[in-house]
Amino acid sequence: MIKYSKHFLNKLEDLFSESDYVLRYEKGNFQSGYCLLKDTKVAIVNKFYTLDGKINCLLEILKEVNIEASHLSDKNKALLKELSQTALKI
Repeated sequence: MIKYSKHFLNKLEDLFSESDYVLRYEKGNFQSGYCLLKDTKVAIVNKFYTLDGKINCLLEILKEVNIEASHLSDKNKALLKELSQTALKI
């Protein structure tokens, strides 16, 4: 299911754009490659990461946060459901 491509990254970014979380790519030396500010609902990913690294970070963030599915379009609801049923093996 998980294909490390620009298209899949765009799908994940679209999912974040419909959620309450703001996704930003910034310069930083985050221990895990990303920083999650839960109070302000901001997710910051290291902009110098490779495509695979960015996708892995976004998937990790999705596992940590609670995205309200009622705000999502049907295609993003389906993607979120599919991702929640997929076990990530890195």
